[in-house]
Amino acid sequence: MLFLLDYGAGNVTSLANSLRQLGHDFRWIETAADFSEATSLIFPGVGAFESAIQHLARRGLLEPLREYIDSGRPYFGICIGLQILFQSSDEAPSPGLGVIPCPIQRFSNHDKSVPHIGWNSATLIDAPVQEPEKFYYFVHSYCAKYDPEKYPEAAQWAHATTQYGQELFVSSVRKGNVFGTQFHPEKSGTAGLALLDTWLRAPDAGPASSAPRAALSLVPGRGLTKRIIACMDVRANDAGDLVVTKGDQYDVREKGDDPASGVSATTGGAVRNLGKPVALAERYYTAGADELCLLNITSFRHSPLHDQPMLAVVRAAAERIFVPLTIGGGIKDTVDPDGTARPALEVASAYFRAGADKVSIGSEAVYAVERLRARDGLADGSSAIETIAHAYGRQAVVVSIDPRRAYVDANYDGPHASELFHGDGTTWWYQCTVSGGRETRDLSVVELARGVELLGAGEILLNSIDRDGTGLGFDVDLLGLVKRSVRIPVVASSGAGNSAHFVEAFAKTDVEAALAAGIFHRGEVEIGEVKNALQAAQINVRR
Repeated sequence: MLFLLDYGAGNVTSLANSLRQLGHDFRWIETAADFSEATSLIFPGVGAFESAIQHLARRGLLEPLREYIDSGRPYFGICIGLQILFQSSDEAPSPGLGVIPCPIQRFSNHDKSVPHIGWNSATLIDAPVQEPEKFYYFVHSYCAKYDPEKYPEAAQWAHATTQYGQELFVSSVRKGNVFGTQFHPEKSGTAGLALLDTWLRAPDAGPASSAPRAALSLVPGRGLTKRIIACMDVRANDAGDLVVTKGDQYDVREKGDDPASGVSATTGGAVRNLGKPVALAERYYTAGADELCLLNITSFRHSPLHDQPMLAVVRAAAERIFVPLTIGGGIKDTVDPDGTARPALEVASAYFRAGADKVSIGSEAVYAVERLRARDGLADGSSAIETIAHAYGRQAVVVSIDPRRAYVDANYDGPHASELFHGDGTTWWYQCTVSGGRETRDLSVVELARGVELLGAGEILLNSIDRDGTGLGFDVDLLGLVKRSVRIPVVASSGAGNSAHFVEAFAKTDVEAALAAGIFHRGEVEIGEVKNALQAAQINVRR
């Protein structure tokens, strides 16, 4: 009997969906006694090392887990489920199980962004003939660095390595009954599902090679691929059905002047319907999207836990797509109509349990950074970013930023003078907004980006109010400015009109991903077309 260990945090729904898709039955570890019934065990997890250890200890599952591994029965650890096998982690003072005599260490961010988020390859160490390159999805800030000279015994566990920047780390371990991956096979498309199925059908790993491990060389051009993300704004139409829509911020009704159909130039007509969210999500997954994003722009964003239709959409989408899914809209401290307080962490947890892998925070991030500035840069742990990142790891938190150009005189010498741009006889800096661009705040995009990084955000989704819906291309000045200001991944958004715009964004800036919505929904540009253009420009993408 296969059991899954849910330690109380992280999106385990994705793995459960993958197992059902592959036709495998399983049960959940609920008490320490369940370990005795397990003939094989998978420990998945997205989250923080310390949270995992503490949750297991509080539930009385830590020692039974150790005993299960020592018993020789098959074990598969994913992400945190792999890291917990090691002696310790730089992430927290709590010791790991110590099965593998090596520490988990933080990536260096001198030459790259941290967390390591996206698709990368895993190179098998002992394979007599290397298989064609396969890409898997990673999302982590800490890793087991591959160092046979310093940790020769730990190197014997290494099954595969992965290159990120100028570092090699262990992306898979294999020895005896133990198998583990730093990447997420349940979010790695067909390659990940195939790996899961192979292990499930033959979980006994067998003996690993005992030959001394040599230092491996970095390979130019290998490493993290650029991601293409399809985004869907989801809203209830007048009949109460959820549809994917697109418009000018929240103004998503059809325009024109057709009295016969009820469309007025002043009041607008029906909510613009570009498709059903689950059907579109499945279409983009099949087309090769590296990630999907669902943004809830219904009125329920003010009380998201009462938005059962949106939660149902997330559950249904997660059952059909096996790449990462980000959910945004209403991820904040809220109060239900009956007066019940709902902290942001509870809201995020509901979406994670429904199948989301990351949550996106918008206006609330602006307010959090304003409070941070008022406290002279001292975080107090109360913001949505901080509480969610503490429980699930910073890689689970995306901050969506909506800046617009603020035009000033050419001789401007104000507080944002160091962030000025000049062009076509104008001078501007980038000012942050809330409520979809309808309200400006006295905060520059650089101040906001650095603030959310300090609070614990793992990724920035960088929109542009000026470029949104124009089809003129991404604002590369804006992208470059923010990318130079932070050490976390940045996703380009707003303005894409053709494949060349994606090429330009990656060629002129160091952003890790690019997102589009309307051009994909309307079929003006296909995801495969974008990836063909990127590959022709020698930009590394997942095919």
